[in-house]
Amino acid sequence: MWKTKIKLLHPLLCPAIILALQSCATPPDPLADFKAHTPTTIMEAPAPGNKVLAAYPVAQVEQGKYLVELLGCGSCHTDGALIGMPNSARRLAGSRVGIAYSNPLLVKNPGVLYAPNLTPDVNTGIGAWSDTELLNMIRHGVDRHGNRGLAVMPFPAYTRLKDADAGAIVAYLRSLDPVSHQVPANVAEGRKAREMYIHFGVYSNKH
Repeated sequence: MWKTKIKLLHPLLCPAIILALQSCATPPDPLADFKAHTPTTIMEAPAPGNKVLAAYPVAQVEQGKYLVELLGCGSCHTDGALIGMPNSARRLAGSRVGIAYSNPLLVKNPGVLYAPNLTPDVNTGIGAWSDTELLNMIRHGVDRHGNRGLAVMPFPAYTRLKDADAGAIVAYLRSLDPVSHQVPANVAEGRKAREMYIHFGVYSNKH
């Protein structure tokens, strides 16, 4: 009799059991497609090049180096630093690991920015920029073509840099040995990034 009752009730119990199991199931992990990283946030800025150092006062260049280290420029502008594997040969020479500026958890293909080369290489860095153009980028996030950059770079915090400090940063960047390193082009939201990127500072897409 007991077995018969169970058999008769089984079709009614199945939907309830299934719903209960579904409600107890582990929800999908929104970070399943991402890998956690520990970025490199403290880096020594590269030393000025001997050939170009003579063009700038030593004290000004040293002040610029100090400020670049203090502001953590190398954390984004050094290849591999964003994922904890900085390439010492490319310090301040730009990153092939990008930074998502829209939320990858909400947008399938987020917009991605790749920090540019800050060494004075003419073709891939700042070698063709004027001092005024560099100052505008540092303080206002405006590039040499008049385009305002995204606040991924915290330029709003740099607007109050004193003239002497901003000039020291420019002198220091000018004094570096040029490194030829072309970073990927920025990716607009909705387009698929072909290179690795991070978001929230600690996760990268599984490329």
